[in-house]
Amino acid sequence: MRDSKSDQNMPETERFFNTAGPVFPADHYCIPPLERFDLDEILRLIRAKRYFVLHAPRQTGKTSALLALRDLLNGAGEYRCLYVNFEVGQSAREDVNTAMRAMLGAIASRARRTLQDDFPDGIWEDVLASHGGHGALNELLARWCLEDVRPLVLFLDEIDSLVGDTLISVLRQLRAGYDERPGAFPQSVILCGVRDVRDYRIRSDSTKDIIAGGSAFNIKAKSLRLGDFSEADVRELLGQHTMETGQAFTEGALEAVWRQTRGQPWLVNALAHQACFENLEHRDRSRMIGGEAVMEAQEALILGRQTHLHQLADKLREPRVRRVIEPLLSGEVTGDAGPDDVEYVRDLGLVARRGARRIANPIYREVIPRELMYAQEDTIAQETEWYVKPDGGLDVVGLLAAFQDFFREHSEHWIERFEYREAGPQLLLQAFLQRVVNGGGRIEREYGLGRRRTDLLIVWPPGKFANRFGGTLSARSEAAEPPRRYVIECKVVRKGLEATIREGLKQTLDYMDRCNGESGHLVVFDRDENKSWEEKIYRRTESRGGRIVTVWGA
Repeated sequence: MRDSKSDQNMPETERFFNTAGPVFPADHYCIPPLERFDLDEILRLIRAKRYFVLHAPRQTGKTSALLALRDLLNGAGEYRCLYVNFEVGQSAREDVNTAMRAMLGAIASRARRTLQDDFPDGIWEDVLASHGGHGALNELLARWCLEDVRPLVLFLDEIDSLVGDTLISVLRQLRAGYDERPGAFPQSVILCGVRDVRDYRIRSDSTKDIIAGGSAFNIKAKSLRLGDFSEADVRELLGQHTMETGQAFTEGALEAVWRQTRGQPWLVNALAHQACFENLEHRDRSRMIGGEAVMEAQEALILGRQTHLHQLADKLREPRVRRVIEPLLSGEVTGDAGPDDVEYVRDLGLVARRGARRIANPIYREVIPRELMYAQEDTIAQETEWYVKPDGGLDVVGLLAAFQDFFREHSEHWIERFEYREAGPQLLLQAFLQRVVNGGGRIEREYGLGRRRTDLLIVWPPGKFANRFGGTLSARSEAAEPPRRYVIECKVVRKGLEATIREGLKQTLDYMDRCNGESGHLVVFDRDENKSWEEKIYRRTESRGGRIVTVWGA
């Protein structure tokens, strides 16, 4: 609890890191929304009477940016600007009349509250009755624009939450009035959602056709994407907390937040909120936030299956997402993902926008395999304390030997049930390790398309867990020994066993050098059905330049 002196230096209501809904600068630490995109470009498009798209993954800041832009335009007085969320029509699915009733009502309600304009409220029900769901939006906007000499600018959020004939109807009604702008139709319209309109593949129940969004809305002038935070943005956001509370982040913590999130806005805010507000120790603002606190916050978010992470992981079940993600998890170059699949997964935020195809950030790299194996991991009968040494270290040799037995007994019927079957062996190993390591340490993962391997790093803080599992602390552990790091490299035999092992040894040693690994282990999966388990299961040690790597067959 703060003393009275410190309370005098604090605002009555402490701002916090926002993880739900739009940001409000009075309540939340935030990067000013209008600085998140190219404001000059957007204003140029509006002045040029263009209809365009703003898209980005969920919880990136799209709504906050639109609301700030709406207030800017209305404050200047040149335009009337209305923001409305069309998600209200989603539950009606392809019942166009019911969906349109919800959306027109939302327009009228927002116009009344935002613009103090009752005109839409007075006519929308009559317009719907006379023109039906397939013409009411067009007619309402036309009549409303004729009522005021100021051009109307319309922001339609969550447009891609609509489905089928409802979405087709909205897009075509907007297109139908385009030639009458700005006198009898909106000067400019921004469609906002997760995906670009060109990527919509809309199935019409009425015609049984698949209609591309680009053809239904071929008046789109441009697609703009709201980007993630830069590293400078991350530091500025966390610095606002330090400025207002005096609680500092170490350089290691600042680097960890950037490294683990790569600037994904929700992840940045969620990590910081967990470390600063949910961690009871760090509610004492005199305590600095260190790198380990950030990693503990990450684990808490993942274990809590936070809505953002759970919703994102739920997309993994979609076939077009699997076609992109599965080769990344297996490290192979095979796969039948087309350009549209890849672009869709990029729009979801699962895959990085630029560079080689890879999972967007380390937190998503952690979440994806854990979500895919969530049910299976819970049924693996292994306990952490079985593998903790007396000095608090982790018995990795015993752990991998136990995995060999487990894999021999269970792999065939488990992998057969996996949706991600090509990555099945790697996922099963990760689930087994996670079941044990999660009780005391953490696993860091690296994988990417065409690397033909999966890199796992077990980070284990021995001093912290020796007494917890009945061990006896050594003098080294008592002296706050840094976490131990164990490298595990996974490969699947593709071009002969010995060639795979030679390649894997080099990769394991390289990874040990990068991670300062205490020991290195190469797990080689041989999926040749003509080989017996006696041929596949083995353990041997290999030495290269005085360094030892243990090779495990599975």
